[in-house]
Formats: sequence, C-alpha cells, structure tokens
Amino acid sequence: MCSANVNHKTCVWIFVQVEEDEAWERRQKGNKEPRCQPSSSSAHVITQLATEPVVVATPMVGTRSWIGGLFTRSSRRQDKSIDYTLSPLQEERLQKLQDRLLVPFEETRIDHQESLKALWNASFPNINLTGLVTEQWKDMGWQGPNPSTDFRGCGFIALENLLFSARTYPVCFRRLLLKQRGDRAKWEYPFAVAGINISFMLIQMLDLQNT
Repeated sequence: MCSANVNHKTCVWIFVQVEEDEAWERRQKGNKEPRCQPSSSSAHVITQLATEPVVVATPMVGTRSWIGGLFTRSSRRQDKSIDYTLSPLQEERLQKLQDRLLVPFEETRIDHQESLKALWNASFPNINLTGLVTEQWKDMGWQGPNPSTDFRGCGFIALENLLFSARTYPVCFRRLLLKQRGDRAKWEYPFAVAGINISFMLIQMLDLQNT
C-alpha cells in the first residue's frame, strides 16, 4: 500500500516490484502461491469483499454508489459521475461484510483463540507457542504479551485479514514479517500491529461502517 504522500509513479513501481519478487520467489522454490489479480468488474469486487477478509483500498461514499469510486474512468474528467447500483445479492453480501465489522475480538471465545493460534503457526511453523499470553507474541510485532489488547480499534476482522494473508500469500507474508529483504533499520514497525492498522484504514477509506 502507498501512503498519501507517495506519488502515483512510485505506487506503480512498488506494486510491480512486489509482483516481480513474488514471481522470482515462486521460480526459485516452485511455490504455487496465487497472485492477487486486479478486477475490472464491479460485481466481482463486491463479491470478493463479501466472501474474503482482505479488501481493496479505494475511497467510497455510501453503499450503492461506492463502486463508482473504484472505477473512475475518463468520464470524471468530463464532469460526469459513474454510479454503479448494487444488485440485491451484492447488497446482501455488503451487509454481511458490514456485520462482520461489528464482531469484536474476544479472548475468551474458543474460535477466536484458535484463529490466533493458527496465525502463530502460519507465521512460525517450527516454533511452539507457549500460551495465549506470552512474550513470544512480541516477536510477531504485537505491543505486549497479550495480543487481544491490540484488537480494540478494529475487531476480529483484523485477525481474519492477517490470517488470510498468511495462508494465501505465505511467501510475501513471511518476507515482510521476518524482514528478509533490504537493510534493517534501527527503528522498525511492529508487523502485527501494522496489519491491524491497515485493516482499520481500509475500513475507513471504503466507508464500510456507513449505514
């Protein structure tokens, strides 16, 4: 993802470089990890949003016209607006996604505990986790020994997004987690907390909490 103060050409280069890195990694290791394919269909985008945790970062306003923000074509330069009306099925799926945003992370729920353990196993498959509250979590980039305290600003969907990324794009996920490329900086971002912040930022940019 590119921050607001990075220009468009830099963003394009970053995404191209990531794809080249992934292709190189697969050639070296025979990895079958799927590539994230851009969509040109508004129906496909809303389907993906409702069926997969990870979402695409693009500004939107309202539930029925938001896809117009995803596909701003030349008509915007001609002072014309694009309004994609969602079908009933798309509306239903969008509502389900919005409902998921309301689910908080609860450390007492067994399924939430299992998801957290699954994230650890996907991140460090050769290291046993000693408990749900342990200093080990700091190795993944949580702020303290209890990851549940970091979910307060986003909820369970943030954990779903991290787990989805770890399982679907394990090469890229582990490379970012372990910082395997480039020079190490004296100050580095906490990986897991950064992932939660990305989920929160996407929700805000897409205005998914708007009723």
